[in-house]
This record gives sequence, structure tokens and C-alpha cells, in this order.
Amino acid sequence: MSEKDPSELSPKQAFQMLQDDPRALLVDIRSTMEFLFVGHPKGAVHVAWIDEPDWDINPHFVPEIRKLLLGGAVCDLDEGCAPVILICRSGKRSAEAGRALIGAGLKNVFHIDEGFEGELDDNHQRGTVGGWRYHGLPWEQC
Repeated sequence: MSEKDPSELSPKQAFQMLQDDPRALLVDIRSTMEFLFVGHPKGAVHVAWIDEPDWDINPHFVPEIRKLLLGGAVCDLDEGCAPVILICRSGKRSAEAGRALIGAGLKNVFHIDEGFEGELDDNHQRGTVGGWRYHGLPWEQC
């Protein structure tokens, strides 16, 4: 991991950070359909990194995150910058999106290494190996 990579958190570490720091922002970066129908962590905001119908990287991703952070101005000398925690399905897209945020100058960027659903198991199914839901953390769906 380089300084351009977001720091990794387990789902439980991310949940604890959200409990400990009221400024922390949990952003679900999956597609709209994943967010709505697969479910998402309670309290997460949705800003897709890649979305239907074209499956291109969202050119407005960084500005949308900055808006959520009040223009990125939620840093102070005593407490530093508000943590931005990204979650996707299994931790791959969130790492990529985190690198984009760090490259744009954002600080204190994290990604959840297991994602919401975790990796595929031996039966090619998600949700049995790891992820936010696997660990019994609060979530909801439409």
C-alpha cells in the first residue's frame, strides 16, 4: 500500500469509527441497483463510482464527495479532516475510488476491505466469507 492508497478498514473497524467520530462519512459507491436492491449499511450515503446504463466512471464523483464534505473544508487543526469511508461490494472499487479522492487532495480516506458482501465462496456466492452484512452490522434495503 502506498500513500496514494486509502487506508483499509475491516467492516467492524469502520463501524467503530462511525460510532466514535460523528463527522465520519460512510459512502456506498456501488451502482444504484446494488445500493437499493442488495442493501446498504444504515446511514450510508450513495454516490456511485460506476453506474448504469453505461458503466463509466462517474466524472462527478470527486465533486459530489466534496459537496458532502462541505467543499472539503471539514478539517481543523485539533481534529484533522473528517474521515471518508468508502464501501463497495467486495473492496475493489472502493480502493480505486479512494485513490481518486486522495489524488484530488482529500485526506483521511478509508475503504472497507471486505465490502458489503465479501468475496465469493467456493460455491461462487457472496455473503458467507466476509463483508458488512456477514459481520451482522446494521443494514437495510428497499
